Amino acid sequence: MSELETRQLRYFVAVAEERHFGRAAERLGMAQPPLSRAVRALERQLGVQLLERTTRSVALTPAGESLLADARVALDAVARAERRARRAGEPVPSLRLALKADYDAGLLPKLLDAFTALPVELLLGGRGEQVAALHDGRADVALLPTPFDGRGLDTEPLLTTASVVALAASDPLAARTSLRLADLTGRKLPGGTAAERGRMQPHASGRSFDLSQIFNLIEVGEVVWFLPEFVAERFPRPGLAYRPIEGVEPVTLAVAWPAESRSPAVAAFVRAAKAVAEAASRTGGEYESARLVSP
Repeated sequence: MSELETRQLRYFVAVAEERHFGRAAERLGMAQPPLSRAVRALERQLGVQLLERTTRSVALTPAGESLLADARVALDAVARAERRARRAGEPVPSLRLALKADYDAGLLPKLLDAFTALPVELLLGGRGEQVAALHDGRADVALLPTPFDGRGLDTEPLLTTASVVALAASDPLAARTSLRLADLTGRKLPGGTAAERGRMQPHASGRSFDLSQIFNLIEVGEVVWFLPEFVAERFPRPGLAYRPIEGVEPVTLAVAWPAESRSPAVAAFVRAAKAVAEAASRTGGEYESARLVSP
């Protein structure tokens, strides 16, 4: 049996994910007949049926399910290798740092001043996107607030801050000095999750929100939101009230990088991040509520 090609895997994954040859062909930017022929040829090459076809839909066979899982891993590995090879050949090397804007606890400017080994490129994205960027090679290192999926990553905690709840200044609960999760019964988080469950993610429904959208929804009483105190202190707004909340875990800001990384620049960045966080802890830093996490 000849070896599989990445082109074949891309075609199959598109059909398997779309569950429709027409949509898969549109996604790939090609006509449907050659795509159908290519998948048939792949099945003949492997000697197994990958898809159950009807006039309206496509379903995966057990063999197809197995190939889909492995094909995704293989295509991700190829894309990652391509990115890293291109970056290794860049005339001016750089270190790419992934983070969500305003989730650096005020450390970023001092960190960029402290790290001088290479120029730093910032890769800004929504919360949760940084882990994917580390795995697929788009980023070398990331600043991440907990919780996050640390599988395949090495991490160092930098500092921890309390979680607070943001609610409309006109909300009767804003008159209290502190709140418990049970006090939020009947209120919703962005995405629709019940607030009393205590989940911090603003995209629990699969929809993502930026900070300005979330704050606008809070101000008109549509939602409440849990966030790190170091984020809240950056955004004082007359229409918002931030209150301590019992029952929601504190947030730890960590620096993370791929476990397989052997980059001296990444190691130097991690050392600089720890030194900057330690100095901020000793001096009180930008946020008096932040405290250093012991290694």
